[in-house]
Amino acid sequence: MRACGVEIKSNDAIICIVSKENNLYDIPHTRVQKISLDNAGDAEEVKKFQFAFAKLMEDYQVTHVQIKGRALKGKFSGGPIGFKIEAAIQLIDALDVEILAGSFIKKELSRSQIDIDFRDTGLKQYQEEAFTTVFAYLESQNNSYRTASENSTQED
Repeated sequence: MRACGVEIKSNDAIICIVSKENNLYDIPHTRVQKISLDNAGDAEEVKKFQFAFAKLMEDYQVTHVQIKGRALKGKFSGGPIGFKIEAAIQLIDALDVEILAGSFIKKELSRSQIDIDFRDTGLKQYQEEAFTTVFAYLESQNNSYRTASENSTQED
């Protein structure tokens, strides 16, 4: 499975693509680490952003995208451009897009049996949140499989 974690900051979608096969993680080198939406008021610019994001996901054969959730209101809420970016990504038909809450990410990272030092990933520092988002998602897939197999074993 190949998935992409996204953290939205200001007018940038910061990405990190991770694949997992046979319980081995791989972080491919990507041609870009973030995609920007320069003028959110221009519909043509939003379409360009959406096309660029969709093309990047197609080129790297990504089918699942996880966006780190942000507060809707309050001191730490996301800005309006960020929500436009989020909507543009969610409306790409070829992708299965989920928004992951910070509490979900923390819970999955604490349940994970794998401890990855971010400095060893080779990613840029600003990609850390995107990485933890996609890593938590991939670990949750592993944990849900583990839980399902444990339940079927107990029923036998």
